[in-house]
Amino acid sequence: METYNSSQDVDFVILGFSTSERLQITLFALFLLMHLITLSGHLAIVAVTLIDSALQTPMYFFLHNVSSIEVCYTLVMVPKMLSNFLAKSRRVSLMDYATQMYFFIALGGAECFLLAVMAYDRYVAICNPLRYAIIMSRSFCVQLLVVAFVSGFTISLGLTTLIFRMPFCGSHKVNHFFCDIPPMLFLACSDTHANELAMLLVCMMILLIPFLLILVSYVFIANSIFRIKCAEDRKKAFSTCAAHLTVAVLHYGCAIFIYIRPKSSYSLDQDKVVSLIYTNVTPMLYPMIYSLRNKEVKGPLKRIWERKFVSMGTKSSSTEA
Repeated sequence: METYNSSQDVDFVILGFSTSERLQITLFALFLLMHLITLSGHLAIVAVTLIDSALQTPMYFFLHNVSSIEVCYTLVMVPKMLSNFLAKSRRVSLMDYATQMYFFIALGGAECFLLAVMAYDRYVAICNPLRYAIIMSRSFCVQLLVVAFVSGFTISLGLTTLIFRMPFCGSHKVNHFFCDIPPMLFLACSDTHANELAMLLVCMMILLIPFLLILVSYVFIANSIFRIKCAEDRKKAFSTCAAHLTVAVLHYGCAIFIYIRPKSSYSLDQDKVVSLIYTNVTPMLYPMIYSLRNKEVKGPLKRIWERKFVSMGTKSSSTEA
């Protein structure tokens, strides 16, 4: 069998979802709309957490960075997927495939660690409020942010290097819509057990351990909330955690389903659908979830929106005059 990755001139073919031209155009329009909504939502959160002085707290500092990651993550994944809906040739070079996979894992890993950091922030705020300002100092928050990014990008480099050291032979058609790890394991013509084990260990580091830390944090948080006597205070404490917990369950749930499984149980067609939700639908929902029950975010967003329309109205009046 011919080995395909003996040079960087190798091309893979991303199969995507369908060969029907009409369906491709429909999917392109649908996911373009979702992409624009996702970018608008996360950029709005980034803007409001930078502009509004009331949101200069550790919780919103981390939320700002999670939304920034989501913007980069979406730009890494979606434009190529959209272009494949309309392109006649869906070829991608070995280097381009490896680059997209690297940033996909790196940004996803950094976000996983940051979601765990946000749970710790909520734990300190609710379970140890008198020391919150001392513990969650600006310098400590920046250190946690740096650790999350360095961990995500370092782990991604090791895993991506390991995956692309495998020899690929036979078919070079990737049964997916982006450059993901599981489809590559099916293209390898060597024993992939070591690679599967490495992926499992990485996924445990990126997914299982942070998710377990989040769950443990929320056990302590729930215990503290139920001991609050005032119903209004309990409701307020719960509302500050509900959005983060919802996002964490969506984020980790889809990712754990896809990546923490043996190769024998993979169903690439099924995984494509779950990945579609994981990479397109859930990022679009996150800004809505964060702002739905959060008056601190909704208020500034509303004020910015109103100011925009007032300024547009003023400009329009001056032009007419």
